[in-house]
Amino acid sequence: MPLIITNIITKKIPMKTIITFLIVVLLTSNVRIIQGQTKVTFKAEDGLMVTADEYIAENATRYIILCHQAGYSRGEYSETAKRLNKLGFNCLAVDLRSGGEINGIKNETAALAASSGKPASYLDAEQDINAAIEYAFEKSGSRNVILLGSSYSASLVLKVGKENDKVSAIIAFSPGEYFDKKLDVAAAVYGLSKPVWVTSTQKEVPDVNSIMKGIKSKNKVQYIPTGEGVHGSKALWKSQAGNEEYWIKLIPFLDSIRNL
Repeated sequence: MPLIITNIITKKIPMKTIITFLIVVLLTSNVRIIQGQTKVTFKAEDGLMVTADEYIAENATRYIILCHQAGYSRGEYSETAKRLNKLGFNCLAVDLRSGGEINGIKNETAALAASSGKPASYLDAEQDINAAIEYAFEKSGSRNVILLGSSYSASLVLKVGKENDKVSAIIAFSPGEYFDKKLDVAAAVYGLSKPVWVTSTQKEVPDVNSIMKGIKSKNKVQYIPTGEGVHGSKALWKSQAGNEEYWIKLIPFLDSIRNL
């Protein structure tokens, strides 16, 4: 704890924010967690078997579906999912069919898509996200889910979140126009009214602004890091400088959408 406090103070974060962060840490420090995770599978619309890691927190009912960035796997969330468990959320970290390997975890959905000849572009991964929504919605007893995306999947979760009634809120790390002329993300999410939390690196802010301006949610947060920032959800990793800032800004949003 002292190391965390020192880092926060040196970055000159407002005292009110520090107090909020410390309160959340104290409130969640005694949450009992079911240790480890379970690998699960479910079918996408085109029949491809999708692999995911399911992290269950005791007494939690809400699911956060975790979607990785390009070239990665569900391993992007091996650390983050456990912390989200401590905050009282179940997590489903999904291997999208467009991906590779990270943190020693290979993307099994991408490998299966390649071996079975299934299309595996960024846009094709949208059906994997929808399949994950169905799985989590059923497992939670018909409770709406939260989507969290990273890089290209951040754009997809904004689009899917707007269109899918089983999604209550969206968290997007470094969304952008990653799809050439196949998808205009800003146009696709225009009018989105569900709660949204978005962040990016400093350099990505102009691109994110073009997407955010069309989002009409009353609960809309855009966090811009004080430093250069980190691309994608790996900004939450302990190994990344400034990760505490991201958590400090994200936790109040999670609390605001907990019961939606």
